[in-house]
Amino acid sequence: MTDTTQPFPRTFSTGRPLRGRVRVPGDKSISHRALMFGAVALGQTRITGLLEGEDVLATAAAMRAMGAQIERPGDGTWRVDGVGVGGLLQPDHAIDMGNSGTSTRLLMGLVGTHAITATFVGDASLSQRPMARVTEPLSLMGAGFDSSPGGRLPLILRGASLPVPITYRLPVASAQVKSAVLLAALNTRGTTTVIEPVATRDHTERMLRGFGADLDVCEENGDRAIYLTGEAELTGQDIVVPGDPSSAAFFIVAALLVPGSELTIENVGINPTRTGLVSVLRAMGGDIVEENVRDVGGEPVADLRVRHSALTGIAVDPAVAPSMIDEFPVLFVAAALAAGTTTTRGLDELRVKESDRLAVMARALERVGARVTECEDGLVIEGTGGDPLPGGGPIATHLDHRIAMALAVAGLASRGGVRIDDMRPVATSFPTFEALLEQAQAGEQS
Repeated sequence: MTDTTQPFPRTFSTGRPLRGRVRVPGDKSISHRALMFGAVALGQTRITGLLEGEDVLATAAAMRAMGAQIERPGDGTWRVDGVGVGGLLQPDHAIDMGNSGTSTRLLMGLVGTHAITATFVGDASLSQRPMARVTEPLSLMGAGFDSSPGGRLPLILRGASLPVPITYRLPVASAQVKSAVLLAALNTRGTTTVIEPVATRDHTERMLRGFGADLDVCEENGDRAIYLTGEAELTGQDIVVPGDPSSAAFFIVAALLVPGSELTIENVGINPTRTGLVSVLRAMGGDIVEENVRDVGGEPVADLRVRHSALTGIAVDPAVAPSMIDEFPVLFVAAALAAGTTTTRGLDELRVKESDRLAVMARALERVGARVTECEDGLVIEGTGGDPLPGGGPIATHLDHRIAMALAVAGLASRGGVRIDDMRPVATSFPTFEALLEQAQAGEQS
């Protein structure tokens, strides 16, 4: 049996092309929301394709602690019997969110307008991530907070007994902050307005409408305005979770970089607020084709056929950042093997993810032989023109799952392999990553 308390180093080396068909796990963002919305809906919600990674399981445990009944029968379909908006119960212990920043921030919104008190704790990585961006608007709605220095976890939240609606303009492009305010609005009488100067992923709006929330979206003076009227009454739904584009990203880039590859990634969500990476890679010369485009549970889905391609560096438009914020680590790997220079800017948000992803990726890529310049808000990368990276390691991932998987992809495109110090964090979002990679290298069908 593997000792999960000890680091799990792993070396990834160049090898066989990626061929055949694979299917990545369900979308993490949608999985979190399906569990939360089902927990405060009336009746039963059935969820197919839920991501069963550690982050999502932490969300399920949190909702159980506050009264929802959540079970996974043998058929793999998750069933959630909700308590209704306003029906969350006082948890009798601290809520451990593990490494999940998404569920922590969204749950703060959901709990913030219920008259209960909850303590949020997390692992060492999550405990370093800022929560003030969420506590600020929730305080305006009436919630109270006692946090650790810097507004971090552990944190005690005292929900508002008489919450008030607000109009809130997002100071940073963040789907998590937007969603926290909208979830708080569910149990707030009146209309709460969120104004987005830059559009972010819209899974919350799509799914809340599907559950029956009174929610409108419109353009006002060049901004995106979202109106939600509470107190809402949500009704349980059948949810089908599409494949996670952030997980598919690692296989897309790997297939582009490894000679001889032609891989189809099935059932990938292609929500326009999540497809920035595909657009950027196509602009760099990547051969990525959408096939069998369809709608699954209110979300656009396609199979992506990816062929090995010669990539060329570009200046990435900062405006695309919100639609691919989680995919930049693996884009940096693609840039390291492109011809010419790739420039990225406007990525301040990457410094407050599971790690400082700009600094960590800059050091990691330098360690494996790439030429990288770290700037305040981005990286400038001089590519090899398709030549393999020298490789090296061990590479410190700082317990960041996306850093670990991005460097695994770099290993596939290296001469000497890339050794990663710890692959354990990958279980938070993509527990089957290595198995699927082996399947693709064997040319097997999903």
